Amino acid sequence: MNFSEVFKLSSLLCKFSPDGKYLASCVQYRLVVRDANTLQILQLYTCLDQIQHLEWSADSLFILCALYKRGLVQVWSLEQPEWHCKIDEGSAGLVASCWSPDGRHILNTTEFHLRITVWSLCTKSVSYIKYPKACQQGITFTRDGRYLALAERRDCRDYVSIFVCSDWQLLRYKVLLYSLDGRLLSAFCAYEWSLGIKSVAWSPSSQFLAIGSYDGKVRILNHVTWKMITEFGHPATVNNTKIVVYKEAEKSPPLGHLAFPPPRAATGPLTSSESKYEIASMPVSLQTLKPAADRANPRIGVGALAFSPDNYFLATRNDSVPNAVWIWDIRKLRLLAVLEQLCTVRAFQWGPQQPRLAICTGGSKVYLWSPAGCVSVQVPGEGDFQVLSLCWHPSGDSLALLSKDHFCLCFLEMEKGVRMAFGQRGDCT
Repeated sequence: MNFSEVFKLSSLLCKFSPDGKYLASCVQYRLVVRDANTLQILQLYTCLDQIQHLEWSADSLFILCALYKRGLVQVWSLEQPEWHCKIDEGSAGLVASCWSPDGRHILNTTEFHLRITVWSLCTKSVSYIKYPKACQQGITFTRDGRYLALAERRDCRDYVSIFVCSDWQLLRYKVLLYSLDGRLLSAFCAYEWSLGIKSVAWSPSSQFLAIGSYDGKVRILNHVTWKMITEFGHPATVNNTKIVVYKEAEKSPPLGHLAFPPPRAATGPLTSSESKYEIASMPVSLQTLKPAADRANPRIGVGALAFSPDNYFLATRNDSVPNAVWIWDIRKLRLLAVLEQLCTVRAFQWGPQQPRLAICTGGSKVYLWSPAGCVSVQVPGEGDFQVLSLCWHPSGDSLALLSKDHFCLCFLEMEKGVRMAFGQRGDCT
């Protein structure tokens, strides 16, 4: 084992460059850059005061020297020794300084953690990030350098916010609208400081854009100004007598079919029994789901929405009210009906020709709604066919019902109303 000479350092400031070619060290106000193998001095820089922090850029082309006592940061270039940069935070002071992953931005934290100032070496622009929390490790970047996670302290509460490093703006779930020639027409963000947009749907005429958000509301934008024309909420209690609430209820078997004790098939899941819809009297309290606050991707917000083919209706599902489908009248901009199922709504889809909505809940039934009413239909056959998803035929006269391993076809007999006829099951494979 061989040892090189011993060199004097200032406050243990000695760091290798990321590419391993250089070694930077500080002595009071001097910055010395050496060859990492031979320790030959390659560059010598003089700062305005004692250096208290030293950091290489990710590409090993620049060195940052922080002079906390004077609120200054000086940046030196290895390729162009005559080039240098001085950043003065002034009366705001300086308590921390670091590089962004691209090696072209410097993030300075002011005294009392009032803000973080982002300085661009390329454009000389300045961005500000408010509310950084005073903690040991309050800032970190993703490995690809695209995002910044920052610990914040706002309104006497702790937060972790995600920022986009390309523009140093808070990452928002927002909608950007572009023309076909690439022009940005509009940008829409429902609100600040929280999870934002969760689902989006165009109306068939492209006149309306429905945006579902994590706050449980749907916002409708128009195609002329791209401004919001209305918003729909999803309250847990419905008390408007103009709204029809259909509640799914299990059918009671005829007296002649009662058996005691009940057969094994009758003790199975509710999905194997027949059901019907009943019109509920006001007010109606819908079943709500309390999301787990300590888990990612909470079941909240508008997770699904779809327009009818004639643009007259909008169907939505609020994930915190998982058993309900909300149907809105777009012409009158009001809630028209609510369908509350016995089980969680898995999927719904409008028919392609008429305003007819098909719904499935993972059971052995399919549900249909139209302006004339709604119906629950049992899938015939032996066993329990669990409808997990569905899709309409382009004509709107039939739809395919899909389980995990099988499918069946449902034919609508138009001359007999909503009565169903089911085709034979077949393997999805």
